[in-house]
Amino acid sequence: MKLFYNIAIFIAQLVLPVIALFSAKIKQGVTGRSQSFAILENQLDKGKRTIWYHCASLGEYEQGLPVFKELRQLYPTHQIVLTFFSPSGYTIRKNSPIADIVVYLPLDTAKNARRFLNLVAPDLTLFVKYDIWPNYLLELKKRQHRTLLISALFRENQSYFKWYGGFMRQALFAFEHIFVQNAETKTLLNRIQYTQTTLTGDTRFDRVYSQLSQNNQLPFIEAFKQDNLCIVAGSTWPEDEALLVNYINKASANLKFVIAPHNIKPQQIKKLQSALTKKTVLYSEKENAPLAEQAVFIIDTIGLLSKIYQYADVAYVGGAMGNTGLHNTLEPAVFGIPIIIGTHYSKFPEASHMIASGGMVSISNKKMLKTVLDKFINNPSLAKESGNQNFNYIKKNTGAVVQIVNYIRI
Repeated sequence: MKLFYNIAIFIAQLVLPVIALFSAKIKQGVTGRSQSFAILENQLDKGKRTIWYHCASLGEYEQGLPVFKELRQLYPTHQIVLTFFSPSGYTIRKNSPIADIVVYLPLDTAKNARRFLNLVAPDLTLFVKYDIWPNYLLELKKRQHRTLLISALFRENQSYFKWYGGFMRQALFAFEHIFVQNAETKTLLNRIQYTQTTLTGDTRFDRVYSQLSQNNQLPFIEAFKQDNLCIVAGSTWPEDEALLVNYINKASANLKFVIAPHNIKPQQIKKLQSALTKKTVLYSEKENAPLAEQAVFIIDTIGLLSKIYQYADVAYVGGAMGNTGLHNTLEPAVFGIPIIIGTHYSKFPEASHMIASGGMVSISNKKMLKTVLDKFINNPSLAKESGNQNFNYIKKNTGAVVQIVNYIRI
């Protein structure tokens, strides 16, 4: 498998620049990766020791963030290098305060791994969740650099657990320790004789729980909501918005709606806005707008949703109505509110748990959305009970960060 893997990476090096001619996102990654070594060579302080964090994208960054923050405080004299594979992570967090240098991870060739580690030479490396790059990991192991995987989550159908997955299994054994999210992942690792594991749960619970200790006040949302009930729809896609628009246009006048689309490109926002018959205001146009008179607030920016959820009486989280993947349901859950999602959530165990407890409901069409929303709106005690189930689920699953950081201190 090693030969086939390296051939695939070699082909990717040749093909990606061609695809980049037709894809802005791929072009970002290709261009960014071509600059990574130069940035490291120019910005690394060779007199300082280094910690390296690697995240596939924004979701993994958010997952690792509570651990990253703790280590920043514990090791203030170390320089921290943060790498991303995806442009969606790099673009949003390239100025992250928890890192001194943020770059794209060069493609996983043996040559790149040697060059990268010659420059960075980390005392400690953290990979998050499941972005496993064997050439980097095997080179880390060869150099005896301390390497951990946090919030790991694996499935039985992945190559690590197949007869042909020997090369990928070697990459897993490069980790000194793996902190896993669930018992199933621990069992899978034990099956391949990897035993250096700790069941800590998901660091995202610590991440969202810490939101409660922050200042989440947003005066413009308060001016918009007033004393009305408010439905917040976060990270929505067109499949979600088709259902929501139908409900909103027929909703009573005392209901307010906040929509934070995943895609905030102007043409998509304009399309959503034109489909709504209620008075609607955009975040980008909120200044001097009579916010209290509006029925719908469209958030055409990023970075506010985790705070906006505190103003919700009911939350709708997008992504599961289509095939793009369910977005973060823990962010609204920590504020103790009921949550509605689509039907494609099988790869998200937190959704299954909250559905089982009664804090979340899965819907598949406009009729179901209306039935569920009306039930929560007309029955405040039911909404409160469902929301409490979600909050309790978050609280009882915190603690992963303490376990991970305590291990690193040893």
